[in-house]
Amino acid sequence: MLKKLFQAFRPPQHDNLPDPDAELALGALMVRVAQADRDYKLEEISLIDRILARLYQHNAIEAAKVRATCEKLHAAAPETDTFGKLIRETTDLHERLAALDALWEVVLADGNTDEGEMKIVEEARIAMGLSFNDSKTARKRVQRRLEEA
Repeated sequence: MLKKLFQAFRPPQHDNLPDPDAELALGALMVRVAQADRDYKLEEISLIDRILARLYQHNAIEAAKVRATCEKLHAAAPETDTFGKLIRETTDLHERLAALDALWEVVLADGNTDEGEMKIVEEARIAMGLSFNDSKTARKRVQRRLEEA
């Protein structure tokens, strides 16, 4: 069902894009968060690559290829909640919490929290079936990791 819904919103010029799975959905959400402030920096691109490599055991080249696909999916994609629902329906709670951590990692990477970024994380959180407290805890966990690094 999600596949048909996603295809209904996909512009025809993107017919060669793969149907998203949880990995591509998370990658597209991270790209969406990073581009929300209209300043998609090399540091954010590199961070997304590192997160994809860490979560899905990719080498640097594989992660970059996945992220490039995610950029195209983001550009062709329907609403944020479609990606979040796909993650909710295809992963367990532990993986959804890891996805939320990854989104917060992208939001907090530059030290600024943009309103657009926050909105995307909130929409994704709801669509992934996670609570406000899950998000609050994820944000604190990521902030702690960033401070320790």
